Amino acid sequence: AKAKTIEKYLGSAFTVRSSFGHIRDLPERGIGIDVAKNFAPEYVVSDDKKDVVAQLRKLAKTAETVWLASDEDREGEAISWHLAEALDLDMSKTKRIVFHEITKSAILKAVDNPRQIDMNLVNAQQARRVLDRLVGFELSPVLWKKVRRGLSAGRVQSVAVRMIVERERAIESFVSTIDFRMEGRFTAPNGAGFLAEYQGSLEDQASVNTLAAGLDLGDFIVASLEQKTSARKPAAPFTTSTLQQEASRKLGLSVSRTMSLAQKLYENGHITYMRTDSVNLSEEAISGARAAVTELYGSSFAQSRKYQTKSAGAQEAHEAIRPTNML
Repeated sequence: AKAKTIEKYLGSAFTVRSSFGHIRDLPERGIGIDVAKNFAPEYVVSDDKKDVVAQLRKLAKTAETVWLASDEDREGEAISWHLAEALDLDMSKTKRIVFHEITKSAILKAVDNPRQIDMNLVNAQQARRVLDRLVGFELSPVLWKKVRRGLSAGRVQSVAVRMIVERERAIESFVSTIDFRMEGRFTAPNGAGFLAEYQGSLEDQASVNTLAAGLDLGDFIVASLEQKTSARKPAAPFTTSTLQQEASRKLGLSVSRTMSLAQKLYENGHITYMRTDSVNLSEEAISGARAAVTELYGSSFAQSRKYQTKSAGAQEAHEAIRPTNML
C-alpha cells in the first residue's frame, strides 16, 4: 500500500517496490552468533523472502540510483542496511531517505535531502537481535526442563518476570496500617451546602473522637470565599504508548487493534509514523495547527506550545503521532 502511494507521488521516473519488512535474519537452527569473534552474527535470507530478494536484485542492477526508504527507527535502518548487503548495492549510487508521513510534500522533501545509512542505528538493532538470541538460546532450555516445554525466555520478558515476582513478594510481606480521614457536610439556612475534608493526620480512633468532640461547637461560618480562574494545560502529543493508553481508556481498544488501525492510517497518509517515543512536533505541524485553530475558532485560541521529550533515550528524530492534515 505504501509503495503504490509513494510511486504515485514520485511519478514515472521512479519504480517503487517493497521488501515486506526484514529480508535477512539469524538462522532458525543454531545460535547463529560467533561469540569468539566479537559476537559476529551470521545472517541468512529468509525462505519466504528469497523471491522478493531476487526481484529486488534484478531491479537494482538496472536502476540508475537505488533509494532505500524504510522507516527511520532502528528496525527500519537495519532493513535498509540488510538490503544494501543482500543486493550488493554500490553505495555511491545508493541513497537513504526517511519521512514521517506519507504525503506528497513529505516524500518530495525526503528525496531532496538524502543521507547515508546510520550505522549507529543499525548496530543498535543488531545488538538487540543478538541479545534476543543469546538470552533465548541459553535460558529457554532451562525453562523447558524446570517448568514446561514451549516456554521462551527473552531479554525483556525474563527481567519483567523477575520484577513481577519481587513485587509480589513485597506485597505478600507488606504489613498494613490504618489511617482515618474525616469529612464535614455543611448546610446553610438557604439549603446550599458543601463538603469539606480535614487536612490533618488521624492515626487512630482516639484522635478521630477527640477531633469530632472538638468540632461539636454549634454553628460554623465561612471566613472567606475566593474565586479565581485556573489554567488547564493540554496533554502532550501522542507517543506510541500514550496513543495506546488513550485508545484503551476512551475507546476500549486493545493494543493490537490500536496499532493495526494506526498502521492503516499511516499507510494512507492520514497520520505520521505511529512508532515513536518523542513528543516533538515539526515547525510545519505547529504552523498547520495554528492555522487550523485560527480558521475554526479565531486567533485568540491559537497558542503554540513546544513539548520536549523527558526520556533521555528517546529518538528525537521522530515526530509525535499527529494528523497530517490539521483541518
